[in-house]
Amino acid sequence: MLQITFLGTGTSQGIPVIGSTHPVCKSDNVKDKRLRSSILLNWKMFTYVIDCGPDFRYQMLRSNCDKINGVFFTHEHSDHVAGLDDLRPFYFNQGELHVYAHKRVLEKLKKRYDYIFDNKNKYPGIPVINPINISNIPFNVNGLDIVPINVYHNKLQVFGFRIKNFAYITDMKTISVKELKKLSNLDTLVLNCLRIEEHHSHLNLTEAIELVEKINPKVCYFTHISHHLGFHEEVEKRLPKNIFLAYDELSLTVS
Repeated sequence: MLQITFLGTGTSQGIPVIGSTHPVCKSDNVKDKRLRSSILLNWKMFTYVIDCGPDFRYQMLRSNCDKINGVFFTHEHSDHVAGLDDLRPFYFNQGELHVYAHKRVLEKLKKRYDYIFDNKNKYPGIPVINPINISNIPFNVNGLDIVPINVYHNKLQVFGFRIKNFAYITDMKTISVKELKKLSNLDTLVLNCLRIEEHHSHLNLTEAIELVEKINPKVCYFTHISHHLGFHEEVEKRLPKNIFLAYDELSLTVS
């Protein structure tokens, strides 16, 4: 069994946005309060996250997570990688951690966090992180097959991931027919859906619904949501019966 917990379901600024007077940012509904997008994966005795953004420390405290074996990174944007340094407590408690990412992303991380990846002049107290380059080829982690899904965030390559009959895709605008075939026969799809209006590098509501209809999973949850999509409860009422809005701390089980 694979347990999935949504650590965050918001876009790059989160909801509420700092200083915003938008009605959704002023909402009292907890489902309208969204940290930066990330999910927690648990199977057997293993725990991984997909992305660790700037809210990672609080997300770990809120979820009472005391163990992380590693991180799968979708891409290098700050809202997906800015929490890397907060892996330190896990390293102190359990030792080396593994991060899986595209070669380009690993190079960006090594530049941004040079003090972590500098093996010659290691700063005391930093985490020991083992970078693992992944390509668009399936790989196995602790007995679980991971299938990378190649998508594009405007012109930037981003990895989605399929695990069993579950798939997680964020920060996507386009996907090729070849990659789309990797998403057949899904039980659960998680897909980014930014807002009502069209966006140059994200799916909007119309595009996201059309893609879900094409993929035809049993159920889909939208994530990476901005306040411009609207109030959680109002938007859900307008969605097809197999599509829902994810929200922070939502938990799913996939067989």
